[in-house]
Amino acid sequence: MEDRVRVVIAEDSVLLREGLTRLLTDRGHDVIAGVGDGEALIKTITEFAAQDALPDVVVADVRMPPTHTDEGVKAAVQLRKQHPGLGVLVLSQYVEEQYATELLAGSSHGVGYLLKDRVAEVREFVDAVVRVARGGTALDPEVVAQLLGRSRKQDVLAGLTPREREVLGLMAEGRTNSAIARQLVVSDGAVEKHVSNIFMKLGLSQSDGDHRRVLAVLTYLNS
Repeated sequence: MEDRVRVVIAEDSVLLREGLTRLLTDRGHDVIAGVGDGEALIKTITEFAAQDALPDVVVADVRMPPTHTDEGVKAAVQLRKQHPGLGVLVLSQYVEEQYATELLAGSSHGVGYLLKDRVAEVREFVDAVVRVARGGTALDPEVVAQLLGRSRKQDVLAGLTPREREVLGLMAEGRTNSAIARQLVVSDGAVEKHVSNIFMKLGLSQSDGDHRRVLAVLTYLNS
């Protein structure tokens, strides 16, 4: 399978952990480890790194033992610093802007933040895991809505048209230009023009390369 990825799952609920494992393995992916807390996640990834066998992506709950507050996202942030090439997709019961911002404020690739309800949409969830594993982004639409809403209050988006904001929201969800065109029922060329205008208005030059799409989202998060 061309998109086959190696996954480590960090989730303290055994039932959910086994469910995620089944979803991914049934679709041809390799779940190489499953752990129940942030400390075990860091230890497991460290062991894989020592064997030069890092997974492609970690799927981690934001809240795990012992305090069930931020152990999961703290572990994720630490792992991204130690292993920049490791994809990290965190799952949360609710949109928690602080955690989303902390996770996304570092490296500009291979990161995702989804609400747990999104797991029920099996194809969308699996696609998100693969996208993050391949260096893309996967942001839950609810996360995007709240983050963009906060940014609007700070006038970060003042220079964007309503359509450009809509396009940027879809970009932040990890969609390609073609997918955005299908969603908005417009031509690919129209989307390319909107994207170009967004980059220009946010001050993202061509020298930023392929990461401009992610940097456009990070502009909001770092404001």
